[in-house]
Amino acid sequence: MHDEFLCHVTAYGMCDGRRIGVPLGTYRAPTLALALWWLRDRASWIAERLDPSPEDPAFPAGALAPVAETVADVPALLRAWCADDVRQELVAEKLADGRLVRIAASDDTTEYELLAESVDALRMQRTLPVLVVPVA
Repeated sequence: MHDEFLCHVTAYGMCDGRRIGVPLGTYRAPTLALALWWLRDRASWIAERLDPSPEDPAFPAGALAPVAETVADVPALLRAWCADDVRQELVAEKLADGRLVRIAASDDTTEYELLAESVDALRMQRTLPVLVVPVA
């Protein structure tokens, strides 16, 4: 069982012909449960910012407009992931096994990526001998 997890959230988009990543948060979770909680919290945070409630008094009437039906509904995908106990259990199993977990959702301009991995697994990777293969 891995005890500590490093979690990241990043948004990727195109700028001047290059793919650029913008970090949206990092958390070093002391337990598996807190790593899962943080990933769900960040997914919900992104969803709420992409798709706020039109009834929210912070937005004047007509300030929000729906996107075209052809655009992927990232907020709905992230909310569905948060609410899916089966997928949450799969993520927990992968993390507990020391594997990297990546949750990603994209619309027409941006990819939102949530990553988590075991700190122990990262440490073990650093201690493995480097494989050097001569070229030529």
